[in-house]
Amino acid sequence: MELSVIAGVIIPFVGTSLGAAFVFFMRKNLSRSVQRALTGFAAGVMTAASVWSLLIPAIEQSSGLGGFAFIPAAVGFWVGTLFLLILDKTIPHLHMFADKAEGHRSRLAKTTMMLLAVTLHNIPEGMAVGVMYAGLLSGSPQISAGGALALAIGIAIQNIPEGAIISMPIHAEGKSKLFSFAGGVISGAVEPIGALLTILVSSLMVPVMPYLLSFAAGAMIYVVVEELIPEMSEGEHSNIGVVMFALGFTVMMILDVALG
Repeated sequence: MELSVIAGVIIPFVGTSLGAAFVFFMRKNLSRSVQRALTGFAAGVMTAASVWSLLIPAIEQSSGLGGFAFIPAAVGFWVGTLFLLILDKTIPHLHMFADKAEGHRSRLAKTTMMLLAVTLHNIPEGMAVGVMYAGLLSGSPQISAGGALALAIGIAIQNIPEGAIISMPIHAEGKSKLFSFAGGVISGAVEPIGALLTILVSSLMVPVMPYLLSFAAGAMIYVVVEELIPEMSEGEHSNIGVVMFALGFTVMMILDVALG
């Protein structure tokens, strides 16, 4: 596997780890307003990545279908959405501002379920990076090295605050800084693992690449709508989340166009 691909797969994980390290330098937990702002930014990045980096290339790769070029994108999008819905209903997890856990009933500790929530969030991000680099390796003309790198960098940027959002609340629950940092790192480890597995699977299924691209988009949009938008809109002054959503969307769009 090319060194550039390995680097691209690792970049988002590095972003999460850097964010998790904030727990060593900040004495207090992030305020609700800051968390809403960072969550809104992450939602904007993921939405833009789903459109610019995944759905549009999926439709372009299906151009041979003429007026039906939307079919692979639509089918893949729905399969990705349903896949995350199943995981969401199956894996016990606890969202940041929620009082009640989701998924199967469990006696897991609160911190463990918070970690599972972020891990669930990171699965589609890893898949998205993996399928982009799989398309690059397969020689797809709609996917460039710059476009794949733009997606990896965009996800890494939004992973930095995301890492802090998970490690600092764990520390606030009474866990040590080292344990909290490790939790943030572990939650992000699913991304390179998911990316590598997606690359291996995608390399065997090059003809269905449009479906795989849109599958990742559907999974990411599910996370945005089900988790991030409610969190960024929670409480008063939720407009900061909307503004940061727009900023995140713009940053990802610029990266994709400039590097792609």
